[in-house]
Amino acid sequence: MIDIQGKSMIQRVYEQSMQAGKLSKVIVATDDIRIQEHVTNFGGEVLLTRKDHFSGTDRCMEALLLAGDNYEYVINIQGDEPFIDPSQIDLLAGLLDGTTELATLMIPVDSEEVLFDSGEVKIVFNKNMEAMYFSRSPIPYIKGKKPSEWHLAHAFYRHVGLYGYRKDILARITQLAASDLEKTESLEQLRWIENGFRIKLAITTFDSHCIDTPEDVEKALRLMKKN
Repeated sequence: MIDIQGKSMIQRVYEQSMQAGKLSKVIVATDDIRIQEHVTNFGGEVLLTRKDHFSGTDRCMEALLLAGDNYEYVINIQGDEPFIDPSQIDLLAGLLDGTTELATLMIPVDSEEVLFDSGEVKIVFNKNMEAMYFSRSPIPYIKGKKPSEWHLAHAFYRHVGLYGYRKDILARITQLAASDLEKTESLEQLRWIENGFRIKLAITTFDSHCIDTPEDVEKALRLMKKN
């Protein structure tokens, strides 16, 4: 609900999402009546969901059922990404060809700071562009190099928190118990991998800058002024 130069963060996310060419519908799923009223007031479509969901994935499942379940895929766009680029959404949607179970995006790591930041989730993947593991630690480990040189010696990637779920897979993963690796790293996508589900990946170069703290808002405002 925070104001960013005359518009709330959620309105900015909604409007950016509406510009994507591959989405048939954009719906805000929230458990807060204040957000529901706000989205309705600016003309957006919104669904009020339960408050007891463990994750955004679980909320997406309820939203799908409330929306009528008439969709092959659901894309989970985070409400704290006011700079999400429509092309990122279309890139992810382009992976959803009917055979893809789950999909997400990643972006190259360009600094030692980002590589060793536990808040930035790193990814390793196979030759089919499917995730093998997600970690808050730098992966892979580079033997014989100084940590300050790792990002120069190998192509590392970090996760961009945008998910695509095939409808039947979404129903299945929301019934799974939390896994050991998930609880260890606090990353729900590890539950899916541990249970044998495949996560397709695409590379984006656009960094959308999520907002989690008041400091992030100031950073976002600086970015807007540059643009």
